[in-house]
Amino acid sequence: MSDQAQTTRIVQRGLFFEEFAEGVVYEHRPGRTVTEADNVLFTTLTMNTQALHLDAAWSAEQPGFGGERLINSMFTLSTIVGLSVSQLTQGTLVANLGFGEVAFPAPLFAGDTLYAETECTGKRESRSRPGEGVVNLTHIGRNQHGEVVARAARATLVRKKPVE
Repeated sequence: MSDQAQTTRIVQRGLFFEEFAEGVVYEHRPGRTVTEADNVLFTTLTMNTQALHLDAAWSAEQPGFGGERLINSMFTLSTIVGLSVSQLTQGTLVANLGFGEVAFPAPLFAGDTLYAETECTGKRESRSRPGEGVVNLTHIGRNQHGEVVARAARATLVRKKPVE
């Protein structure tokens, strides 16, 4: 390669405030197949001793979930947000402002594949922080059958495009 040759470089990043569009749904791929090890590690790291996540014998005797252990719902929430990062907020997010309306309408089990999508539900310029804006997002997690297993509304603070 000669010294005079120019190489185009593109750094992966999330979207700046101006690039978000209300009503747009961003699909995040690939999905993430969840394992028993993921569930046990996350559950024990977070000190969640709920037997529904850890105790196979106890879970097998419980009604409602076919005798299977459930994937920790906080793992599910964290993963659907995590699946969105490279596409939406990598390097452009300033802060999470809060979560609301979190729901887990169907269970997730070891061996299921989790897919995520995010809808931009609104945005406005920050009143107190010039150069930034508030973006409202709704994250949806679906299993491999298309069933919604998690939903969460999230408010974020996102950088505006730098002035060139």
